[in-house]
Amino acid sequence: MRLPHGAGLTAIRKVRAIVNPGGGSLAGASGDPADRIARAFADQGVEADVRTTSDLAAAFAEAATAEGIDAVVAGGGDGTVSAAAGALAGTRRPLGVLPLGTLNHLARDAGIPLDLDRAAATIAAGHVRAIDAAEVNGRLFVNNSAVGLYPRLVRDREAQQEELGRGKRLAMLAASLRALRHFGRHRLTIRIGGRAAPVKTPLLFVGNNSYETGLIRLGRRAALDEGGLCLFAPLVRSRLHFLGLGLRSVIGLSKQRDFIGLFGIGELVVESPRPLLSVALDGEVARMETPLRYRIRPAALKLIVPDPGSDAG
Repeated sequence: MRLPHGAGLTAIRKVRAIVNPGGGSLAGASGDPADRIARAFADQGVEADVRTTSDLAAAFAEAATAEGIDAVVAGGGDGTVSAAAGALAGTRRPLGVLPLGTLNHLARDAGIPLDLDRAAATIAAGHVRAIDAAEVNGRLFVNNSAVGLYPRLVRDREAQQEELGRGKRLAMLAASLRALRHFGRHRLTIRIGGRAAPVKTPLLFVGNNSYETGLIRLGRRAALDEGGLCLFAPLVRSRLHFLGLGLRSVIGLSKQRDFIGLFGIGELVVESPRPLLSVALDGEVARMETPLRYRIRPAALKLIVPDPGSDAG
């Protein structure tokens, strides 16, 4: 993947690793996760101060200004990484990622190894790149944000995980089927650069950089530093129309009239007749006041990535 901006090497001797105890690959694992992570860094000659906590926002805020460390490490899924990025964006302190979640979107797009030991080795090597961040109403995200169908899926998925003990993937499948039974559309107005367009859609998706929709790299990004948002909104009338569009998009047969697709956007505003909307950000859901104001923050986050000349990903 291409990450040319802000290239540099940082000496990594000591890190603060904040670990989400609910990380997908940690749940049910034998042994103390903190000890495993500390050993993985020690094998690379790096001292790791590993702290396991559910209060991620406070932990990352404190780590962002802590003395005596060379990087902050987020151990968990995309929600954990997003919380870390919210504290570190706009600072000079680099972020390392231990992908311990279920999907690990940012890690995959950045080529960061999903194996714990190889991820620790990547952080120890200290290759830093500046990547873009995005925000909505002042809240930062590193992957994507959505209104409509997806926030409903996430809330349902979380309820099933907590109440029924289902795994994340199974819970998401069940939530998807349930959401389709209650299909609905949102009346929104999209404003970009002084121009406004009304849209009626079940799902508004805003991505940090351009997302691909083809079968081979569905949901992936070719770059994290293009300096622009992308926006997708399917223009469908029913659940069958929505399912058909999804299938056509995957195999590359969708047509422009089926959806709104915009790229390279610096800022956009989403208006709604509702005073509050549920908004998904990197797999988490928040209630936000409307209008929703999105903007890109080019090169705002210093991310530790594999050596561009290696095959670590």
